[in-house]
Amino acid sequence: MRIFLDANILVTVLCNEYPQFTYCSRVLSLCDNQKFDVYTSPICLAIAFYFTEKKNGTDLALKKMKLLCDKLKVAAVDEAAVKKTTANRLIHDFEDGLQYYAAVDARCKCIITQDKDDFYFSLIEVLNPEEFLLKHVKGVK
Repeated sequence: MRIFLDANILVTVLCNEYPQFTYCSRVLSLCDNQKFDVYTSPICLAIAFYFTEKKNGTDLALKKMKLLCDKLKVAAVDEAAVKKTTANRLIHDFEDGLQYYAAVDARCKCIITQDKDDFYFSLIEVLNPEEFLLKHVKGVK
């Protein structure tokens, strides 16, 4: 299953933000599970780096990002995504639109985010980390 991680999932894991860390880190660990292809976008990575650098400094942030980027697949944000976002009158937040079309174009079946309301316009499933784990990963309690 192809899944897309929003920036807030990455930030939570990289910055060890509790109490959300537990579920977010379990979702991120699916990168090592052959049943899942875990995607994010360059924009999400940039947002995650920004907050990680603020909290941990540049050197540690770069180390964390390298580890993260070695695990994740990166969905493209290209001219087509920009055009689709600007053409969709339902989308009011440009950045969320770009993330959405990156996920759709990468053929992801689900967007995982802590802010489900940001993707009110989505035609693909949008779940928070706990909901995703309960619905799609066996053995989650």
